[in-house]
Amino acid sequence: MLAGFPMAIPEIPVRDVEKAAEYYVRVLGFSFDWGDDAGGIGGISQGECRIFLTNAQFREQYDGTGTAVIWLNLNSKQEVDELYQRWREAGAKILAEPDDKPWRLREFTACDLDGNVLRVFYDFSWELQRERAGPD
Repeated sequence: MLAGFPMAIPEIPVRDVEKAAEYYVRVLGFSFDWGDDAGGIGGISQGECRIFLTNAQFREQYDGTGTAVIWLNLNSKQEVDELYQRWREAGAKILAEPDDKPWRLREFTACDLDGNVLRVFYDFSWELQRERAGPD
């Protein structure tokens, strides 16, 4: 069951994900967690703060309209699927159904009446790392 809404994560448009991430790490003290410019998206963090950096090619999927993109980080794939079902049943405008993306997020997208995009996701990259590491 969805326990409540999590902290929203901003998506910041950049020309080059890796160059932007390098600045955030070197100058602003963030950690570079994953991603690259070829994929169009990268994640950075500091403490509880998470930010996604995206290039123009990545943003083309929603026409780069200049509207806001809000990422909601849920606690499991199940929560992503449950919220999708709840919003779909309530008549939300769904842009994409839940799917495991190559950038290691389970996500779906919806939008509000003004075209602002809500990307609801769960980051399962840690699960893949644990599987690769094998038993303790």
